[in-house]
Amino acid sequence: MKLILAPMEGLADFWIRQALTDIGGYDWCVTEFVRVNGMLLPPKVFYRWCPELRTGARTRSGTPVHVQLLGSDPACMADNAALAVRLGAPAVDLNFGCPAKTVNRHRGGAVLLDEPELVYRVVSAVREAVPAEIPVSAKMRLGNHDDARALDNARAVAAAGASWLTVHGRTRVQGYRPPAYWDRIGAVRQAVALPVIANGEIWTPEDAARCRHESGCQALMLGRGAVSDPYLALALRTGEGGQWPQLQARLADFVRTIIGTGKPVQEAGRVKQWLNYLRRGWPEAEQLHQQLRRERTAQAMLAAIEA
Repeated sequence: MKLILAPMEGLADFWIRQALTDIGGYDWCVTEFVRVNGMLLPPKVFYRWCPELRTGARTRSGTPVHVQLLGSDPACMADNAALAVRLGAPAVDLNFGCPAKTVNRHRGGAVLLDEPELVYRVVSAVREAVPAEIPVSAKMRLGNHDDARALDNARAVAAAGASWLTVHGRTRVQGYRPPAYWDRIGAVRQAVALPVIANGEIWTPEDAARCRHESGCQALMLGRGAVSDPYLALALRTGEGGQWPQLQARLADFVRTIIGTGKPVQEAGRVKQWLNYLRRGWPEAEQLHQQLRRERTAQAMLAAIEA
């Protein structure tokens, strides 16, 4: 079984990737998308979204980091993919799943699933632009407004030479509302001759087991569930999760690492964002969230967490 940490815009940044992969259980993780808008981006943009490129494209724990690109211009996507690889990316992932309105208005993300032929051209151009030994993958939803073209898009990705396909089991319109349609991921898996990774609404080991059963996929991508339970991947590997004292220590380490990386209010916001997810399954996190809700600096939060 392969387990991958999902790309999550505004959430799974360098610091969260580091914290979660330190705990362990992941085969690789994927960056937040690098937006490609008609130009060859300077290297500093790739380093901003993937600082791990400076350390062999691996997190502190040694987990490989794949770079994700988002855009609709095949030639420009190809040029930027080639640059990402020259900078050290071990693999390139292509985003056909983002449901954000601002992204979709600029012909990025899940709206491209209305055009399977364009999906093919983007994947094909990137595949041709990077060395053969570098994997090129794609991540898609079941569709834009509906899932009528799910199989067409999956076949386009496969025909273009992708190494694997990750499918989020909802359409763009469905957003993140439960449920995720794992059985539809299974239909995609059966339609293509390349590995398919299942993604969406996996919060617990029980969810993971049901997803594998319904989709038939042996590889899972964990997103918000991994942020909510940082020990989820490890539990899927070993059958044993974490305890609050362990997580509290991890949280304190996370806070220490982000102090000095931005404005105090930004740093505090990062801590509160993670705590908000932790509240889902950790009563202690709910108590801590209430305790820290009025704090304006990560330094003050750290003192409370370590008290």
